[in-house]
Amino acid sequence: MLLRGAFVRLQNLGDLEILQDHLLGVDPSGFINHFSNASSKESIEFLKNTPETPTQIPTGSFILPTFCDLHLHAPQFLYQGTGLDLPLMQWLDKYALKAEERLDGDTTLARKVYARLAQRLVENGTGAVLLFGTIKEETNLILAEIMQRAGIRAFVGKLSMDISSRPTYMESSADAALAAAESFVDRCRDLASQLPMHQQLTEPVLTPRFVPTCTDRLLSSLGSLAASRHLRIQSHLAEAHDQVEWVRRERGKEDIDVFDQHNLLTPRTVQAHCTFLGNPDFERLHARGVAIAHCPLSNAYFSSEPFHLREALDRGVKVGLGTDVAGGYSLDIMNAMRQAVVVSRMRQGQALTGAAGYDKNLKYSIDWKEALYLATRGGALALGLSPGSSLFEVGSSFDAQLIRVFNHTDGQGTGPLDFFDIAATEVKKMEISPDMVEKWWCLGDNRNRAKMWVQGTLLHK
Repeated sequence: MLLRGAFVRLQNLGDLEILQDHLLGVDPSGFINHFSNASSKESIEFLKNTPETPTQIPTGSFILPTFCDLHLHAPQFLYQGTGLDLPLMQWLDKYALKAEERLDGDTTLARKVYARLAQRLVENGTGAVLLFGTIKEETNLILAEIMQRAGIRAFVGKLSMDISSRPTYMESSADAALAAAESFVDRCRDLASQLPMHQQLTEPVLTPRFVPTCTDRLLSSLGSLAASRHLRIQSHLAEAHDQVEWVRRERGKEDIDVFDQHNLLTPRTVQAHCTFLGNPDFERLHARGVAIAHCPLSNAYFSSEPFHLREALDRGVKVGLGTDVAGGYSLDIMNAMRQAVVVSRMRQGQALTGAAGYDKNLKYSIDWKEALYLATRGGALALGLSPGSSLFEVGSSFDAQLIRVFNHTDGQGTGPLDFFDIAATEVKKMEISPDMVEKWWCLGDNRNRAKMWVQGTLLHK
């Protein structure tokens, strides 16, 4: 595949690059084998040695890396958009655990829910996703199988929990939970083992739900398993006031200390939320190499504290965005980007008015370019994707989406976008500008997404 046109990327936080008239080549395995200005000597030479004719990206469109969703509860997609009326611990009892148990008991329903989830992820431009599943192995294998078949880069977590407020939805012991986790790792890896490595898109993730549902014995065992088999880990950390207080009361310490004690804070760990962490905690996470999934929408519902995003970024913590369905009602990372900026701007306002805990002289807000970095390159780094991911670097996987902002024939805006200063006679001369990308970031939706590829395979058109 050869594509020629405009490409947008962010190599560093807030560092927006619009690369006009570039040529990108993708080999049959889905890896980028060329990327340079179309008029460069390298591109001219590359074209001489390939029989393929480049596909021209239309004026008014650009290629962007796919989004990364770092936190999504797949079974809770069943009731997305409902049940957001309770504090976290009560909400888990009334809605979340019940829905997860229901899918564990009905494989037909699980397949229906997960197939639709995969379709929605592709529609929303999400090429890589970190998923919480359920307790039962078979249900999580269905999830992994469907994501693999859909062509999505999916990291699937079978829940581990030997404590529960719902007696019918828990594992019988720490030993049983550990055995099930080990079995799932093996079976998940076997699902696509017959395929070439570059086509194996799903990976297992060790997933202790959070400290309140796991004994110390289970957490310690999972920490040892992760170390011995070099496994990814995901969980929830310092998410909500009632959850934090529960850990303090029952364990006599902060949950970050519980995770650290059991060797669950590693460079392959992603912790969701982290709203009740301070600067010393961020420094510890940075030292351990832990990434954070920032979920601004669900934080607004379940946490009495906003995530201290700017402080985490300033201390070098890897941060990406999560939708946290169904604690968050939107599956679209574009909404997560916007909400992250809104929350940060409100924190900046608190500082300007002298609110307790804020310094007027410090910056707390982020802008749209920084949010776009978190959704793309930031998420790729947090997930530990291959070097060069989200940058269009040679040797990296081609995971990308084609975004249309205006029509190449008449200059009319695509979908919800309107442009009043593009004359029809000047359309062909127009180049993608930062203002156009910002307008799409603020107002765009699925109507602007023309195509999406993962590992060079077209998933959406």
